[in-house]
Amino acid sequence: MGKSWVIFVTSILILLPFLCNSFSIETPTDHRVLVLLDDFAIKSSHSSYFNFLKSRGFDLDFKLSDDPKVALQRYGQYLYDALILFCPSVERFGGSIDVAAIINFVDSGHDLIIAADVNASDLIREISTECGVDFDEDPSAMVIDHTGYAVSETEGDHTLIASDDFIKSDVILGSKKITAPVLFQGIGHSLNPVNSLVLKVLSASPSAYSANPKSKLSTPPSLTGSAISLVSVIQARNNARILICGSLRMFSNRFFKSGVQKAGSSTKHEKSGNEQFLTEISKWVFHERGHLKVVNVKHHKVGETDEPPLYRINDELVYSVEIYEWSGKSWEPYVADVVQVQFYMMSPYVLKSLSNDKKGLYSASFRVPDVYGVFQFKVEYQKLGYTSLSLAKQIPVRPYRHNEYERFIPTAYPYYGAAFSTMAGFFVFSFVHLYNK
Repeated sequence: MGKSWVIFVTSILILLPFLCNSFSIETPTDHRVLVLLDDFAIKSSHSSYFNFLKSRGFDLDFKLSDDPKVALQRYGQYLYDALILFCPSVERFGGSIDVAAIINFVDSGHDLIIAADVNASDLIREISTECGVDFDEDPSAMVIDHTGYAVSETEGDHTLIASDDFIKSDVILGSKKITAPVLFQGIGHSLNPVNSLVLKVLSASPSAYSANPKSKLSTPPSLTGSAISLVSVIQARNNARILICGSLRMFSNRFFKSGVQKAGSSTKHEKSGNEQFLTEISKWVFHERGHLKVVNVKHHKVGETDEPPLYRINDELVYSVEIYEWSGKSWEPYVADVVQVQFYMMSPYVLKSLSNDKKGLYSASFRVPDVYGVFQFKVEYQKLGYTSLSLAKQIPVRPYRHNEYERFIPTAYPYYGAAFSTMAGFFVFSFVHLYNK
């Protein structure tokens, strides 16, 4: 018994670093991903997408969406870093998962991918609405495009769309240009105008509209043109990332391997852009790209190195910070044009751009304003596709002590002269008045 216990403890100690790796704050990439499916057949029909995630080190846990044992957390600790919902028709989740649980999951800084479809349930629509997008209210509606459809052997109803209207952002879609159009067949959605955090990553063409392809239009469609978003992303204020797509088939092996030719174009691509598009955007969603961190926030007087407990008005100081970006494997210096620091009390008294040395170090020097009180060093940095940075450090500023003022203030010389000239004049006047006969 004693020998077995020693072997068990030794094994745990050996495996502990590996088990803790997924919790390391030094690697922001998600490791444990829960995938909820309508049917386990999706696991094989969408295996290419899942294999791409596995090849990048993700641990995928596949479960049916109505599994009574499924849970996102246990004993107050989340079991997963990200959640993928490939269950568009689910009416009710199993276990302890519901809309509130998923929203709390995102509010805790975790990432989410939602793939809806024509048969999207009210539950999936509600989750999407909570995230800032609204799917077409017509349950039978699909995105139709009579000029931007994908050419196929059968003319069809033009619901198979070849879209190439991508967001212009290298950090979200990668630096390599996506040359082939992306195949899409599903439902469109619009962005909530109140939510400024939602971005259209793949938009429909101006000729597209959302309607039931099997019936004639009796009223104008509610969603038309470029207002229709096919794929959208959200980066919450806590830097959690969400991907919402209106087509589950977009992730399928069939769409990954299909050739594509857009109507009106003579160019036929042997392979659609789905694989590249969804692979690159998943890198962003799972923080393999566009994730920033800040280290070594420092401030001190010019000529010194130690951080003082407070400053005096008119002191010269230096503020510096190091910013790094996660490349997917390691932290690399982040180089930006404009990062600013504020010296703030109720309003910014100093707003200074930080210069960088191209190695991740940003710094600036300035004079403390001639106002005493409790100030803050503030850095607020937001750039499309990158995690936002919000730094604040409080520091008091004191006035001069009574023995720190100059003995004679140069600006007071006229007053000094006036005082001494008055005394001299009074002496002369007294002398003349007393001795004048």
